[in-house]
Amino acid sequence: MSDIEARISALGHTLPDAPAPAANYVPFVVTGKHLFVSGQISNGPDGLICGKLGADLTTEEGAKAAETCALALLAQAKAATGDLSKVARLVKLVGFVNSTPDFTDQPKVINGASDLMVAVLGDAGRHARSAVSAASLPLGVAVEIEAIFELA
Repeated sequence: MSDIEARISALGHTLPDAPAPAANYVPFVVTGKHLFVSGQISNGPDGLICGKLGADLTTEEGAKAAETCALALLAQAKAATGDLSKVARLVKLVGFVNSTPDFTDQPKVINGASDLMVAVLGDAGRHARSAVSAASLPLGVAVEIEAIFELA
């Protein structure tokens, strides 16, 4: 178990299996020293986390949904590298929030993923980021997040 996986466990989380792609794309691409991970949707132990922020879910529930996306991103990073210790840093997250037109707390929702990444990667988890609203997301999920990692 890598130090990163130990920190995930210490935080009370379990690294899920890397989700299979749902359409005609690959879950990740490694090019040079960069790992691009396709968007991971909010999915917890009880299944997909669906709903619209500002109508069905609170900002706090959205942040928890974003946290599940971060765990899936790390699972994909492990699948791509074989060992999370090969991740040098998180470069960027792009987060999409399924929300009502008047919802404006997208950054607070995506903080669920950002906070987890910093908690498990330390300073190497500090990253550039976008947090945007979407009228809808695949399968009605609340959050989808993609990532770019730098490899050691």
